Amino acid sequence: MPALFRPTDYTFELPPELIAQEPAAVRDQSRLLHVDRDLTDLRFTDIVELLPADAILVANDTRVIPARVVGKKDTGGNVELLLLEPDPVLAEATGTSAWRALARARRPLRPGQRIHVDAETFIEVLAERAPDGSIAVALPGEPYALLDRIGHVPLPHYIHRDADQPSDRDRYQTMFAKEPGAVAAPTAGFHMTPAIVDALGAKGIAIATVTLHVGYGTFEPIRVDDVRAHQMHRERYVIPDATARLIATGRPIVALGTTALRALEASHGLAGSGATDLFIYPGSNHEFLVSHLITNFHLPESTLLMLVCAFAGTEKVLAAYNHAVAQRYRFYSYGDASLVHRAP
Repeated sequence: MPALFRPTDYTFELPPELIAQEPAAVRDQSRLLHVDRDLTDLRFTDIVELLPADAILVANDTRVIPARVVGKKDTGGNVELLLLEPDPVLAEATGTSAWRALARARRPLRPGQRIHVDAETFIEVLAERAPDGSIAVALPGEPYALLDRIGHVPLPHYIHRDADQPSDRDRYQTMFAKEPGAVAAPTAGFHMTPAIVDALGAKGIAIATVTLHVGYGTFEPIRVDDVRAHQMHRERYVIPDATARLIATGRPIVALGTTALRALEASHGLAGSGATDLFIYPGSNHEFLVSHLITNFHLPESTLLMLVCAFAGTEKVLAAYNHAVAQRYRFYSYGDASLVHRAP
């Protein structure tokens, strides 16, 4: 098999202690690795000086919902649900607030079973496991209000805590978070603060938003030997008219995170809504709209790392990751950031 099509072409040694378990004490004081001709170790506040003065910075304004729900069956057995997204087709057919969910229980859940989440509230199973592994459930009342009351922050599996902390409700959101629907955060946005946004604006940089609801599939490993056979997860996005008009001016585009980049590349920067399973990897021959990318450090052999390699060059990116390990950068969702530029 040619090089760059094997998942193992995107591996690196990562000491477990470099996987951040807590956010930085101050959002914009996380570290920033500038990956250009050289590798430069900076602080995130330096981002203002590094971006072109005529750029458009595009952030993802999705809001993470407290999608992890724990409850008990009528028989007393424990159940954990991860609510993924509404199921409008089933909702119309059943007259309920139907959602797709992943379920963890001792035995498979069956239609009609009830999951009690408190003394007065239960979630009903509508349909058993589908080919994608999800089940359908009916949520009582207004779904987002219910989840705000009973749900927990769906922290990634590599954050090893018994439960989410009260501070995660704030810190596992970006300052742009507005549109509820994500089950994982667009983590590059964690480092942004109103002060940095003001400084970018004073420099002439425009701030725009897109919405891409990050799904659980962002954590799914590649289980095939040839990355070209991998099926990417589907995620819903919206490109507002105002953002599309800015992009049409031809100014350089800075994507604040791989999720913002993915929405822009899937939509070609055109206004509208849709869903995408676009998989960008070295050798996919994707022509990028985005010029610059701010992103955290990703898992070895992950689709997100492959996207960054396709964007900035595999050799350069893997060298940067080895440097980040040597310099003890903090990795993954609550970790540090990097700035990379589109390869010529």
